[in-house]
Amino acid sequence: MELLDLMKALRTPQTGCPWDLEQTFETIAPYAIEEAYEVADAIQRDDMRDLKLELGDLLFQVVFHAQMADEAGYFSFVDVVDGILDKMQRRHPHVFGDAAARTSDEQTIEWESYKARERTTRGATSILDDVPVGLPGLARAVKLQKRAASVGFDWPDPRSVIEKIAEEAAELVQVVESDARSEVEDEFGDLLFALANLARHLKIDPDHALRRTNQKFIQRFRFIEARLHEQGRAPHEASLEEMEALWNEAKNVERKTTLTEAKTG
Repeated sequence: MELLDLMKALRTPQTGCPWDLEQTFETIAPYAIEEAYEVADAIQRDDMRDLKLELGDLLFQVVFHAQMADEAGYFSFVDVVDGILDKMQRRHPHVFGDAAARTSDEQTIEWESYKARERTTRGATSILDDVPVGLPGLARAVKLQKRAASVGFDWPDPRSVIEKIAEEAAELVQVVESDARSEVEDEFGDLLFALANLARHLKIDPDHALRRTNQKFIQRFRFIEARLHEQGRAPHEASLEEMEALWNEAKNVERKTTLTEAKTG
């Protein structure tokens, strides 16, 4: 495979790339995470050209790690491929074996059952043992909650979670008002954890929801900047009240645009 040969060339002592030769699993790991986010970003923007490029970048990270592992005698790229083939075939006996056909929900339940058995085989003592520490905070919170919910440790419905959110928000207000700074981060974390739990119950990806809100903020603030620029001013020269008025104007423009698109769509 040409990509594997390229990677070997980059990591060849004396003739390879000095930067690539200096890298370790630890130094490269952040790049793998970054590339995964860029894949998600291209999907969110529905940019198939960028998606093709970003998938290539992500694949390169896999090849990079496999090459370093091969050099250390741990495993090769072929082992990686064989491992995922075996896992997917084992977890899909209704496709590759003689198990009965399943609905999507049934497959999800069975998938978790397979993973639980694999954790036991690896010697895990808790269902939470292999939830990756490197996941973004909200994503890891949801994954921890899903694992706990799989054994019945869960709120019965979204309303119960909303009540918990109100409780956590009140506790945060209390520690902020009492100036108990050492407790503020803990209470803020509890509130975020409860919000992640609500997202899970509502079948919403909290990271995706936050990215959408970030994008809305960018669009609205740029609207403020553009309007002020038309007046020959910069944001720091405007009052908060002026900027809030422009913020609301930006929201009204969005609503009108959405209504127009709905009528013409």
